[in-house]
Amino acid sequence: MNKKIGLFWLRDDFRLSKNKGLIEATTNHDQVVVFYLYKKESYKNQEAQKWWLSKSLSNFKKRLNNLNINLEIIETNSFKIFFDKLIKKKDFSIYWNKVYEPNYLKFDEYLLRAMKNKNIYSRRFKGNTLNEINEIKKNDGTPFKVFTPFWRAAEKFYIEKIPLKEKIIKKCKKKINYFKNCIDSEKILPKKKWFKKFEKIWFPDDEIALKELQNFIKERITNYSEGRNFPNIIGTSKLSPYIKFGQLHVETIWDECIKKKLKTNGKSKFLAEIGWREFNHSLINYFPHMLNNNYSKKFDKFPWEKNSNFLNAWKKGLTGYPIVDAGMRELFSTGWMHNRVRMIVGSFLVKHLLINWKEGEKYFRNCLLDYSPASNVAGWQWVAGSGADAAPYFRIFNPILQGEKFDNEGLYVKKWVPELKNLSKKFIHRPWEFDNEKFKLGRDYPYPIVRHEEARLKALNAFKKI
Repeated sequence: MNKKIGLFWLRDDFRLSKNKGLIEATTNHDQVVVFYLYKKESYKNQEAQKWWLSKSLSNFKKRLNNLNINLEIIETNSFKIFFDKLIKKKDFSIYWNKVYEPNYLKFDEYLLRAMKNKNIYSRRFKGNTLNEINEIKKNDGTPFKVFTPFWRAAEKFYIEKIPLKEKIIKKCKKKINYFKNCIDSEKILPKKKWFKKFEKIWFPDDEIALKELQNFIKERITNYSEGRNFPNIIGTSKLSPYIKFGQLHVETIWDECIKKKLKTNGKSKFLAEIGWREFNHSLINYFPHMLNNNYSKKFDKFPWEKNSNFLNAWKKGLTGYPIVDAGMRELFSTGWMHNRVRMIVGSFLVKHLLINWKEGEKYFRNCLLDYSPASNVAGWQWVAGSGADAAPYFRIFNPILQGEKFDNEGLYVKKWVPELKNLSKKFIHRPWEFDNEKFKLGRDYPYPIVRHEEARLKALNAFKKI
């Protein structure tokens, strides 16, 4: 056993199992301290996630206490300044897991060099992916730009790996404090109290995450292929926030799915969603320009329009298109939105309103509990047509038909847009065709802010310009 203190830098890995860095720290040291660096600036535009982060820290702290491990939160403006100061102490070894974003991976390299120069033992481990990013390439050594061949190669590569024997976290001899001026997890909560609703829906904890996964596999995965398209039923897994914060490792998801010998399409469809996550992480690391700009350069010439009235109506769920409005209100109330509806509201913003996908990406970043740069940016660029393996720009979702197809009885709309709850199935997705004294368009519910056919033609003409 190493006499030095083992430090584990906690990032997106709020779990006790499949947490390689933390397991290694407790294997090598009698005394381990877990620390989280809270960079206020990074969370400036991620208000919903401040709630999830705060709760994750307080729940994980309790779990670690049982193992005699302290979790300390340090507020800092800069990882570099923090570590440059820490290095002077030299009485520790340090461990962490990778976060697969270009800036994090670049900083890792800096940190490993800096520790080596000071003779401080440091190790970083694989993070929350099935494969390392650089492991999956085409035969010619270039990155994949299309999902299907990528996932075929990635899945095969993962299946053929020889699994390592899983170690477990050891209980430490005694709990110690290491850092000064730590903050409490409460301090991270957003100032606006809008997250109060989240507390009735979510519990950010790794044990709960595993239960949610097992329930999903038992009850819903068989029909996942079909069920995931209908927002009025619980047909999806709703695991995305747990995956983002690492309460659930994707290898655990894989293992649990494989354990159930299911012969249904649902399982492979669900695992392919993990595949998309892997693909998106590969893309942002090989093509980092796409995190802030169009992946496809020809979209740099696209004639986007600036219209703050339209943008605000979209954010508030007051566009006059019921399925769009329901999705936007679900997002604000729950910190989550059904995947099919994400595509519908995204397409509406970009193609009906001709507003740059970056505006949608920014709003989602602020409201989504499952926000991750890779999935959010890739998802928005997929909808806009500017991404890798994206939907073609001229494929424009008709929000009326999408509503009628995937929320046929209007139950989803009625839940989130209660002002329409008395409309029949015939009018629920076309309230402008309903004429009745009790319900008046413009008074009880807005007129559509654009007309579908006109907006569609305008979008197609804009696309012709590039």
